Amino acid sequence: METWFAAGSLLLLLLLALLQVVTRNLFDAGFVTADTLSRYLVLYVMFFGAALAVERDRHIRIDVACSFLSARALGRLYRPMRALAALVCLLLADAAVRYWSDAWVYAPDNERWLVLVGLVIPVGFGLLTLQYLLAVLLGPERETCYPH
Repeated sequence: METWFAAGSLLLLLLLALLQVVTRNLFDAGFVTADTLSRYLVLYVMFFGAALAVERDRHIRIDVACSFLSARALGRLYRPMRALAALVCLLLADAAVRYWSDAWVYAPDNERWLVLVGLVIPVGFGLLTLQYLLAVLLGPERETCYPH
């Protein structure tokens, strides 16, 4: 499902940007909310892509530890580091939910749709929390770091 959301968001982002460029250059006009929607679509691509990266254990990591630690020590750190990442994502999800709920309360009626689009931030951090918790429970599928 995450793959479909990431791919669909990217496709929609590309189509919206292309449509905006064409309407600006050919008709000297454009869609008022297209730029704002494009910014949110970047967040959709980023969050769903990040969740896919965590699920496949292909996310950004600091590999300097691979040079100093043994494979056994790295294996023992797999679950605690994923648990720490889950905790950080959970705290960010909590902050995002509080921010989103405030934005919903204070948004004018004509901008509520934009607040709904912004729901991707708490959902995205929640999804990352879930992926890291699954990594803690399931453990590594393969060796993720190759000591020299």
